[in-house]
Amino acid sequence: MAESQNIEWKESWRDEYLKWICGFANAQGGKIYIGCNDDGEIVGVEDSKKLMEDIPNKITQSLGIVADVNLLEKDDKEYIEIVVPAYSTSISYKGVYHYRSGSTKQVLTGPALESFLNGKRGVTWDNMPIPAFTMADVEDSVVNKFKELAAKKGRIEPSLLEESKEVLLEKLHLTSGGYLTNAAMMLFSKDPEKWQLGAYVKVGYFETDADLMYQDEVRGSLIEIVDKIIELIYFKYMRAKITYVGMQRRERYFVPEAALRETLLNALCHSQYNYGVPIQISVYADKMYIANCGQLPDNWTAENLMGKHASRPYNPNIANVFYLAGFIESWGRGIEKICEACKADDLPMPEFTINPGDIMVKFTAPEDRVVNGPGKVTEKVTERVTEKVTEKEKEVIELLRIDPGYTYADLAQNLKVSRKTVSDRIKTLKDKGIIERMGSDTKGYWEIKG
Repeated sequence: MAESQNIEWKESWRDEYLKWICGFANAQGGKIYIGCNDDGEIVGVEDSKKLMEDIPNKITQSLGIVADVNLLEKDDKEYIEIVVPAYSTSISYKGVYHYRSGSTKQVLTGPALESFLNGKRGVTWDNMPIPAFTMADVEDSVVNKFKELAAKKGRIEPSLLEESKEVLLEKLHLTSGGYLTNAAMMLFSKDPEKWQLGAYVKVGYFETDADLMYQDEVRGSLIEIVDKIIELIYFKYMRAKITYVGMQRRERYFVPEAALRETLLNALCHSQYNYGVPIQISVYADKMYIANCGQLPDNWTAENLMGKHASRPYNPNIANVFYLAGFIESWGRGIEKICEACKADDLPMPEFTINPGDIMVKFTAPEDRVVNGPGKVTEKVTERVTEKVTEKEKEVIELLRIDPGYTYADLAQNLKVSRKTVSDRIKTLKDKGIIERMGSDTKGYWEIKG
């Protein structure tokens, strides 16, 4: 049997293994076998009687906990089993907190230690007060948008929606000790990153893992950000496979909108924002990754995540507001809904990768849905296009090849010309049928034609 989350093999006892016992106590519990090699084969221990006296005493004196220590025998060889229960309180060894993750022992520091200690106290990051964020920083337009969404969904007492924002946020459990909380800041601030580093979403388009072609950073309140991201991805980063059924045009993406929306909402509800790392979306022609700093609830495995489970968001106060606004359900069906959306559109099931510090979802395009990325131009097309344009117009095309999402202001800044000059060149290129604007002025992109 190999070492695992709950099993550790040691050939002989050393006092430093108290760190491993500390790690098991802080995680899911586990067993350490003394007198077994790395393959789990029994090699035996010497002076077992003394070890049976010393080990329990050292555990109690150094860690303040009690563990079962059993003397076992097989093939005339004695070995020791140390059974460590999971503790609901935090356990340290000489002031250092250790944690068992997979088959490794980790030392908790920084944000990881903060999250661990808060979790043991029953405190969540999103419910922690943030004195620097005041009611004056709460954006009225975002509060009004929430009221509008909540009224339509009908999950909140209608009279509460008539209250002032001060009363509303208190009733939504977004205050603590007289201060607004991190959840209030993330949900109702126009720029959460002013108070929390990394509180935004980064989107990038890659030709290969090493070739980032262009990227965007989407900022804003969590109430408003989801629709912005979805619009950005579908208008700028992904191309639909276009087919026709009779005279009807059909556009099919390799990530259904329902699956993308649910994955984003999951990431926003579960992200460990205190790490200061943004949620990252990497788009390729044939796949998409959505990754966020996060971890599964204690004692959960990937099997728990994929099966039917209770809803246990890392940021429950953020999740509650999302529920009231109609963004999510409260029954832990997010993963199920993502898979259902992919299945309904004849797409491969998403792949979930659970690492100690992050969770990543991968969507893969089947061969019949793969198309070139937004704004990508082949050499042949480039030659054909540039035969019809002036040198000044070529400069615009080259910039749009780098980032099809460039606005008039972006182009003017890069070319060091006026906005009117850019407008004139764009109009000429559009009249020649060389470029076409896809989507809205603010969230769309330029497509280069043949």
